Amino acid sequence: MLGGNSFCTRSRIRERVPSSLTMTEESIIRIPPYHYIHVLDQNSNISRVVTGPKTYIRQDNERVLFHPVRMVMVPPRHYCVIQNPVSRDAGRNIEYDDVGQAKLRHGDQEIRLAQDPFPLYPGEELQLNITPLTVVLANTALHLKALLDFEDDNEKSVAGDEWLFEGPGTYIPRKEVEVVQTIQATVIRHNQAIRLRARKECQDREDRARVTGEEWLVKKVGAYLPGVYEEVVDIVDAFVLTDKKALHIRATKTFRDDKGNLRRTGEEWLVTMEDAEAYIPNVYEEVEGVVDITTLNSRQYCVILDPVGADGKPQLGQKKVVKGEKSFFLQPGESLESGIQDVYILSEEEGLVLRALQVLEEKDEDGNEVERKPGDRWMIRGPLEYVPPVEVEVVVRRDSIPLDENEGIYVRDIKTGKVRAVVGHTYMLTQDEELWEKELPLNVEALLASGKDPVADRSNRGSKPQEAQPRDKTRAVTYRVPNNAAVQVYDYREKKARVVFGPELVILGPDEQFTVLSLSGGTPKRSNVIKAICLLLGPDFCTDLINIETADHARLQIQLSYNWHFDIKDKADPLEASRIFSVPDFVGDACKAIASRIRGAVASVQFDDFHKNSNRIIARAVFGFDESVKIRSFFRFPQNNLVITSVDIQSVEPVDQRTRDALQKSVQLAIEITTNSQEATARHEAERLEQEAKGRLERQRITDQAEAERARKELLELEALRYERQGFSSVVF
Repeated sequence: MLGGNSFCTRSRIRERVPSSLTMTEESIIRIPPYHYIHVLDQNSNISRVVTGPKTYIRQDNERVLFHPVRMVMVPPRHYCVIQNPVSRDAGRNIEYDDVGQAKLRHGDQEIRLAQDPFPLYPGEELQLNITPLTVVLANTALHLKALLDFEDDNEKSVAGDEWLFEGPGTYIPRKEVEVVQTIQATVIRHNQAIRLRARKECQDREDRARVTGEEWLVKKVGAYLPGVYEEVVDIVDAFVLTDKKALHIRATKTFRDDKGNLRRTGEEWLVTMEDAEAYIPNVYEEVEGVVDITTLNSRQYCVILDPVGADGKPQLGQKKVVKGEKSFFLQPGESLESGIQDVYILSEEEGLVLRALQVLEEKDEDGNEVERKPGDRWMIRGPLEYVPPVEVEVVVRRDSIPLDENEGIYVRDIKTGKVRAVVGHTYMLTQDEELWEKELPLNVEALLASGKDPVADRSNRGSKPQEAQPRDKTRAVTYRVPNNAAVQVYDYREKKARVVFGPELVILGPDEQFTVLSLSGGTPKRSNVIKAICLLLGPDFCTDLINIETADHARLQIQLSYNWHFDIKDKADPLEASRIFSVPDFVGDACKAIASRIRGAVASVQFDDFHKNSNRIIARAVFGFDESVKIRSFFRFPQNNLVITSVDIQSVEPVDQRTRDALQKSVQLAIEITTNSQEATARHEAERLEQEAKGRLERQRITDQAEAERARKELLELEALRYERQGFSSVVF
């Protein structure tokens, strides 16, 4: 047993000391002060400690296990931990066994504080080297846990107990106590709190009993050091409330708040500035959000759905009207039906159509009590300010529709379905009326939108109508009939037609439609070219191109122009006026009838005869003869009183190429003969004029020579007279 202990001791020393301090064979060993060596007696296999200062002479049966080693020196405010310490008695003396070996407390530890230097006995180990003592500052604590049962200052601690060592102070470690962690105090500022949770049943700082898992808040400003069974869950900041913001709170568990009010799980409420300027939610309170204040001015109102009653409970399915000026917060569960709405301010030309949602008793405009049943409709007119109660729904806002003398609207009664036109005065729809849209055919829409009528405007004849622009279908359809024109309007309800002569403005009734004319156009005439509403009464003209064949089978193409007009004796007579619309395509029918007459007349004459007398033949064929066998001056269509007054032959061209060439050759010969005759006449006239000019020139030349001789004679006379005067003067001198 002793040998085993010595072997273990040597092994531990060999592991602890450096390799240079292994067993030595030196006989004399000098041990300095505060040093020591272990000496092994090989006879008894027991190791002992030899301390300095000393000169040790080794015996033959002894072995020095290592060179001198410095003793363990623990300075003030330090400590170390010794594993397997020696056993001491009450007087702190080392106990030895029967063979002189120091007794060890195997598996135990000993904490040694500041003391004189000491050696390590065989078997002792320095588990923790020299370490400064832990200084615990203010607002700091050590979380301690008992590993073994012990008793200190008459306080008995059981293994597993936990407590705090709070600063300021210096912690003296114990072998029975373990330092779990260092806890720092949490600083609680203004408008802050810390949220704590109990890990175990305990008493908090205010000596309140807390159960495991319970949470609470600490709001006291300053540093807070949580207890040993308390843990900091979170730091909660306060919500700063103003006059315009409130806090929406929901309870997550049934509890009583700081004011003693019982809050049940799921209950919601508001915290406003009247309750607290800065609010820290309780641990069982959940912040749903920040609610802004709702402000209404004097011209606004709102409808609150599911309002909170006087008992604080929401009245589900109810409504509440709030009128400004007012500021309030929407309580949890409340909502605005349509947001903030403006008060209905009605002028004299405005009104509101209302509908009752519930049974309502109110006063009408005359001040009489009236009971409204659900679904009833009525109308109020301005000037006034109106805020609809919860029992009333505003259907529509009505404005007066100003109408000139020539403007109108279509109004439909929603009860009877009757449609009528209102023309010429300002009108406001009643509660049982609505605007009615009048539909028109697409071609009529296009003609009305273009602003032009292909018949009334010559420049637009034969062209397609312009693209129709959007039309207000509730407005009365109007059309300005130009001068010397007519429009037919048919009433489908009365089954009557009326003709309006221009200049006039036509306003269609709800059941009236325009009669659209589909006329032939182009040259030669083609059907359904012109679409028109109004019909010109003339005088006007139309041009047509027809093919004829003479008796000698000469085929010709003639372009004719007809002048026409409608002869209406009494425009006030409806039957007489409607006759002009009895023929849908009067242009095409007239051209066909005239062409038929011309073909019949030309078929009985030769080409030469027709070429010389074409105008008379065509006029006779179209107009015919009267009782005195004279050509008439007009041709009347009795069906619609259309009168053809004249026929103009614009061109005659042969259809056959050979006939056209022969006619062209004869025309060229006639032109050539005429040209030669004119050239001969012009040449003879030129020669005559030339001879006359030559005679006048010869007479002028003779006259000029006589005048020259006369002037010369006078010159010579003057010169002779001058010589005579010069001779007389020389004789005198």
